[in-house]
Amino acid sequence: MYYLLYGLLYTFSLLPWKVLYLLSDGVYLLVYYIIGYRREVVMNNLLIAFPEKTEQERVAIAKQFYHSFLDTFIETIKFLSVSDKEFSKRLTGNFEVLSDLYSTGQNIQLHSGHFFNWEYMNWGIARNSPYPLIGVYAPVSNKAFDKIILKMRSRYKGILVSTYEFKTRFHQLAKNRYALALMADQNPGNFTNSYWVSFLGRKTPFITGPEKSARINNTAIVFANFYKVKRGYYNVQFQLFTTSPRDLERGESTKKYAAYIEACIRKRPANYLWSHKRWKYEFKEEYRNRLYE
Repeated sequence: MYYLLYGLLYTFSLLPWKVLYLLSDGVYLLVYYIIGYRREVVMNNLLIAFPEKTEQERVAIAKQFYHSFLDTFIETIKFLSVSDKEFSKRLTGNFEVLSDLYSTGQNIQLHSGHFFNWEYMNWGIARNSPYPLIGVYAPVSNKAFDKIILKMRSRYKGILVSTYEFKTRFHQLAKNRYALALMADQNPGNFTNSYWVSFLGRKTPFITGPEKSARINNTAIVFANFYKVKRGYYNVQFQLFTTSPRDLERGESTKKYAAYIEACIRKRPANYLWSHKRWKYEFKEEYRNRLYE
């Protein structure tokens, strides 16, 4: 099954970029107008995040989001056959921030959000950074498809760790140099023990793991914002937040991380994964001792 599926996807990936984007546009019409995939979730999220905008403005953001969402899948398939030279032309960024930190001997955590296209970032950081990149991923149920994703993401020697194995494997990986990439902007598994911070105008739970990990391992925290320059071309900007996470008060780095993600979203509203229920949980007074505003 794996070889059959891989062969079909690889053959599909050989199509020119223009043809693939035409197909993406066709699927967009189907997904947005006919199927309406999670459209209610998207529009409700946008209403919470941007109550000051008109409905017409929020619909425009939603349409741009769906285009980018579907382009991500097309571009991911294209990665199966794209050359190193071709890929290098399609991603730019200030990677010197990572090189400078590497020379200090300190490991880093990259904190970012679910921006488009995150697959570019997996490749781009692994290829352009002196650090071995550790990425945490959620396995998909289809074994053949999961194997294809792992093969693609590890092309530039990225180290992929399943969410189910992270606790048992990371302490071994942390003995060496590393950059740990974390996108911690989705709902936490245990929201009652989360840090609650202000995010897009609403009290929102964020997982505590990234902050605790940085403090335990004394890793520098680097924020990362990536976005589309034009179709198929992306840029990533790294911003050093701190090299001394142990000196920060509890909740401080999580609060600053949430503020950073919010600023990125407000600058490019369609460049975010609006199809997940970000405000699934309501704040209660019993969580006030974990509220950081």
